[in-house]
Amino acid sequence: MADTISIFFVGDIVGDPGIEMTNTFLPSLIKKYDADFVIANAENSHEGFGTNRKIIKNLLNLGVNVVTGGDHSFDKWKVFDYMRDHDHILRPLNYPKGNAGLGFSIHEVPKKNVKVGVLNLQGRTFMKAIEDPFSTAEWALEKMREETNIIFVDFHAEATAEKVSMGWHIDGKASVLVGTHTHVQTNDARIFPQGLGYLTDAGMTGSMNGVIGMDKKVAIKRLMTGVHQKYQPASGDNQLCGAFAKVDIDTGKCVHIEPVTYPGLNNSATD
Repeated sequence: MADTISIFFVGDIVGDPGIEMTNTFLPSLIKKYDADFVIANAENSHEGFGTNRKIIKNLLNLGVNVVTGGDHSFDKWKVFDYMRDHDHILRPLNYPKGNAGLGFSIHEVPKKNVKVGVLNLQGRTFMKAIEDPFSTAEWALEKMREETNIIFVDFHAEATAEKVSMGWHIDGKASVLVGTHTHVQTNDARIFPQGLGYLTDAGMTGSMNGVIGMDKKVAIKRLMTGVHQKYQPASGDNQLCGAFAKVDIDTGKCVHIEPVTYPGLNNSATD
């Protein structure tokens, strides 16, 4: 049987409820899945928008190897210097040159005697008009494959079609692509023909007692009035959502991928 490396991914951590869930359950989930490498998206971790040094360092202490981002990566400017100085915090590579931080990095996994590459990209459909993520992915993956064939991609995008398109585009060039940003976990985990493990969206880690992690009253008011209201993270019914994958070390192909939801949503009525 082929030797594999296990990768655990934590979906968008939203505010204090998301941090609380991660602090409480991630260490045990790492043990449960026997994860060799852990990635977490934390672009919504500080008050629902952006992140900070304290949160990043806390995630590292919990066992996270790389922290990824998205369209809120640059919301808190105080983290910019930290982003410039460390390769374990990423932001989407296809933002214009000159922005703080890195879009990909490669990390040693001594336990398995291999390297794992992590690439962070952002979509453009219904989002900011930044650089093309598809050509950016081509360039980055070619460069990364000079060092390793085990590559995980966090594609932070709004449109399902754009995420699926990216999956087909990089099949055979990356090991796993997991989508983030919509905060709603999808049920389409699969392996593409050339070995890419794929999940359209990992979902979020935070409160389900709201609207994609935010206070439901504010969300409804915004939609009914068309007037901006300041979002605040919701609270209650907290969940940790993400994905788990196994990758063949020799080929870099995914051999297993599944969505993770803990402790699980209530889908049956009770008396």
